[in-house]
Amino acid sequence: MKGKFSVMKRQHFLVGFLGVGLLAGCQSVQTTGAGQVGVTRNQYMGVSAAQVDAASAQSYRKMLQEAEAKKQLNRDPAMVARVQGIAKKLIAQTVHFRADALNWQWETNVFQSNEVNAFCMAGGKIGIYSGLIEKLKITDDELAAVMGHEIAHALREHVREQVSRQQAAQIPGLLVAIATGNRALADLSDTLTQVSFSLPRSREAESEADLIGVELAARAGYDPRAAITLWQKMNGLGGARPPEFLSTHPSPSSRQEELARMSELVMPLYEESRRR
Repeated sequence: MKGKFSVMKRQHFLVGFLGVGLLAGCQSVQTTGAGQVGVTRNQYMGVSAAQVDAASAQSYRKMLQEAEAKKQLNRDPAMVARVQGIAKKLIAQTVHFRADALNWQWETNVFQSNEVNAFCMAGGKIGIYSGLIEKLKITDDELAAVMGHEIAHALREHVREQVSRQQAAQIPGLLVAIATGNRALADLSDTLTQVSFSLPRSREAESEADLIGVELAARAGYDPRAAITLWQKMNGLGGARPPEFLSTHPSPSSRQEELARMSELVMPLYEESRRR
């Protein structure tokens, strides 16, 4: 009995030690300025920006090498010039949200793919799929809306934040598993944490990227209202969509309403940029 009690004491001590240690690693930070759109939420980071940037750069390099080997990288000079030209104008406006972004090692490439998608990895690694441009018959203003949205994710370090959250989300399950030795209970804890904690935050990140992206586009001389027509085109592609409360993205109607409101807010910035 004494031996069993000692084991339990050690388990509870380990649970407390791990919980305190893992949680203490998180820091509250403000990655960007508020901008005209007013994004002011503090974020909790448990992973360093340098680690995430290095991993993103490595992943991006691997993607480029694989695409190059398949002859799927930057095949259309006119399309590449168009994408890189828009990216250059948007990147110049990132200073309004964070001064250090101009010093990032930005890269912009076009991947030959039917996929309707785009991304901007941590540290400024941009990828545009040709399917996005060709299937949507996308205008420059709409392309700026897409790229502004993706750049906003990088500025806000949403990938770093999500990695930090995933680590934090694993703590309850890890601690339960240590304390009880019950893996099924730990798995259940992980699932509940993901549904109640990760998903709503992901929607928050999407909304922030929408807002900052609209402002970046307006400051760069692109009509911010194009974000609305862009998402209308995206929705027109069809496909099943889950209810908003279980989705990592805002619903089409609420997204368009918010984009319309923010577009009007930043219209003076757009008009000013057009006069320059």
